[in-house]
Amino acid sequence: MGWNRLKDFAKSIVQTLRQSGFQAYLVGGCVRDLLLGREPKDYDVATNATPEQVMGIFPETYAVGAQFGVVLVPAPEPDVASDVPGEVSSKSNAVEVATFRSDIGYSDGRHPDEVRFSGDPREDVARRDFTINGMLLDPVSGEVLDFVGGRKDLEAGIIRTIGDPERRFGEDRLRMLRAVRFAARFEYTIDAATFEAVKKLAHEIQLVSRERVRDELTRMLTEGHARRAFLLLDESGLLKQVLPEISAMRGVEQPPEFHPEGDVFVHTLLLLENLPHPCPPTLAWGALLHDVGKPPTFRVAERIRFDNHVEVGVKMAEEICGRLRFSNDDTAQILELVDNHMRFGHVTRMKESTLKKFLRMPAFEEHLALHRADCLASHRNLSTYELVQQKRAEIPPEKMRPTPLVTGDDLIAAGHLPGPKFREILTAVEDAQLEGRLPSRDAALEFVRREFPV
Repeated sequence: MGWNRLKDFAKSIVQTLRQSGFQAYLVGGCVRDLLLGREPKDYDVATNATPEQVMGIFPETYAVGAQFGVVLVPAPEPDVASDVPGEVSSKSNAVEVATFRSDIGYSDGRHPDEVRFSGDPREDVARRDFTINGMLLDPVSGEVLDFVGGRKDLEAGIIRTIGDPERRFGEDRLRMLRAVRFAARFEYTIDAATFEAVKKLAHEIQLVSRERVRDELTRMLTEGHARRAFLLLDESGLLKQVLPEISAMRGVEQPPEFHPEGDVFVHTLLLLENLPHPCPPTLAWGALLHDVGKPPTFRVAERIRFDNHVEVGVKMAEEICGRLRFSNDDTAQILELVDNHMRFGHVTRMKESTLKKFLRMPAFEEHLALHRADCLASHRNLSTYELVQQKRAEIPPEKMRPTPLVTGDDLIAAGHLPGPKFREILTAVEDAQLEGRLPSRDAALEFVRREFPV
C-alpha cells in the first residue's frame, strides 16, 4: 500500500475510534518520522479502547498480541485503481492499534509480567523506549502530545531513554542495540546517562535471543549508516558481546602498500560505508565478515601476511551464521561472498572457462558490489572491477551459459558407466566448450572418445 494511503487509513482508524467515544492518536516511530519529514515505514495507533472494543469496532482485526493490548487492523483490499494491485494484508498494509497501558515487571527481560490497561496516554508513553519514539500525534488537528521531551530531543539530535535508562534497558535489553541503531540512522548522539547505562549493561545483551540480535544488526548494516553504528557498538562494549570476531579486528595491521587506510577494523568499516543502498542483507553480512579470518592468521615475515585467511574466514563466518540463526540459504550466500572475495585478483589470469563460470555465479551482483567496496576501502583501484563489467557486457548469455553438447545419456551410449567419472568428463567437455574449442556436438563426442577412452 502506498504510504499516503496507509497514512489516510491510520487517520480514519483514529477518527472511527473517536466517533465511538474513545481517545486515539498516532504514536511512536511514525510520529517521529512525520516530524522529521520522512515517510514512516508503518503506522501505529494508541487508544484507551480495549482490544475487545477495538475488535468490535473493526471486525476484520487480527489479535496479534491481545494480551499486551495489540491488534492489527488490515486495510481494505485494494481496488483496480490501487497502486499495487493484488496486495494481501500484512504489517506493511495494516495499522497496529494498541491500548494505553502500563507494564509491571519484566522477569524475562522482554515481556511484561503484567499489563494494566490505562485510560491515560501519559502512562502509556512512560513505558516506551526513547523520548523521540514517545510522542503522540493528533492526525486531524496536527497537535503533538509530548509528555517526555521527545520534540526537544528530536530537535537537538539526542537519543535518550524515557525515564531511568537502566530500568528501560532491563525491561528489554535489545533496546541497547536500538539506541545505537537510531543514533547511527539519524546521525544523533546518545545522551550521556543513556550511553553509560549501555556500557554498564552491555554484557546483558547475551540474554537476548540471537534472532532478535541478528535482526537488529542486519538493520544497522543495511540502513546506510553501518560505519557509525559499528563505531558506537565498539565504543559501548556491545560489539565485543555480540560479534567478538569483529571486535578482534581492531589494531590488526595490514600491509600499507595494499591497505593505506589502516587496520582490518578501519578497512571493514570503510568498506561498509561503500556498500550500495539499499543493500541486500547477505551482501552486508558478507562485507562485514569478508576479512574475519585475518586476525587469527596475522603474522609478520618479510612483510605482514594473512596465510589462508579466506579458508579460516569461511569457517568463522559459518560459526557466526549458525550462532545468529541465519537461514541455510542466507548462510550459503554469505559464505560464498567470503570464500570468493579474493578471486577478483586472479581475473586477468583466469582461463576463459574459469572466468565464465566465475561471472555466472549465483547472485554475482553481490560479489561484484563487495569487490567494488573492498577496492574503494583500500587502494581505490577499480581497474579489475571495470574489466569484469566489460567482460559481462561483451560475453553474450549463450556463450556464458551454453547448451551442453554432451549429456549423461551420451556417455552411457558411448559405454561409460554412471559414477563420479561422469562429472569429470562433463566438466572437461563444458570447459572446452566455454573456451571455444568444441564448436559442435560431433566435436564434443570426438573429444570424449579421445580424452576419456572406455
